[in-house]
Amino acid sequence: MAHSFTQEYFQIPVVTRAYTTACILTTAAVQLEVITPFQLYFNPDLIIRQYQIWRLITSFLFFGSVGFSFVFNIIFLYRYCRMLEEGCFRGRTADFVFMFLFGGIVMTVNDTILGLLTADVPLGRFECAASWLFGLFANVFFLGQAFIIMLVYVWSKRHPLVRMNFFGLLNFQAPFLPWVLMGFSLLLGNSIVVDLLGISVGHMYYFLEDVFPNQLGGRRLLMTPKLLRAMFDQPEDPDYRPLHEEQQGEDLLQDEEPQE
Repeated sequence: MAHSFTQEYFQIPVVTRAYTTACILTTAAVQLEVITPFQLYFNPDLIIRQYQIWRLITSFLFFGSVGFSFVFNIIFLYRYCRMLEEGCFRGRTADFVFMFLFGGIVMTVNDTILGLLTADVPLGRFECAASWLFGLFANVFFLGQAFIIMLVYVWSKRHPLVRMNFFGLLNFQAPFLPWVLMGFSLLLGNSIVVDLLGISVGHMYYFLEDVFPNQLGGRRLLMTPKLLRAMFDQPEDPDYRPLHEEQQGEDLLQDEEPQE
């Protein structure tokens, strides 16, 4: 059984395997009180002034204490990250890693800049309103959930004909999935700020990678560095067989055939 688990584990694509494992181990370390969330959250001041560089990474690895929200996030992370890696990014691991870097950099820069804009300085009425709006995004201390929404958004835009079934209650096309998840989060009483951040960054990547290069006069702006290609890209396996859900589309609890 242990051998079977190990074999299945190492069949998971490398990026999905590494990220999912890091998230689970980080949460386990917090649960066992080896570390605390205060050592993990995103804080530009501590990063810059005290050189706590690890916060640039750990803020994407913690989803809260073990519970429904944690399990829900891990399932979505694993399923949609793996489908992207084995689907449109198959044989393009470097491009997938570059998408991770793009999303992570945009989110951290967003938090840093908006944090500066909402500093405690005298403001007028208009500036106060703008500061409040920007502050919604500046107070995202853990960015992992927003990152998952970004992955889901990119997957959904690249599979527009796939029909989804949300817990057997709601049927819709894949592009609506991020918005359904945001509504579900709202029903649970959670903040939708992280969902909006993930959708925004996901759309930015989708537009720059899939839309703008195909427009008249457009060109590809996101170029994967050669160093990443040398590190991650390998010859494609001729014996590769896609997962069942990659062939038919992935739903939350059940699959339906894409509509013609």
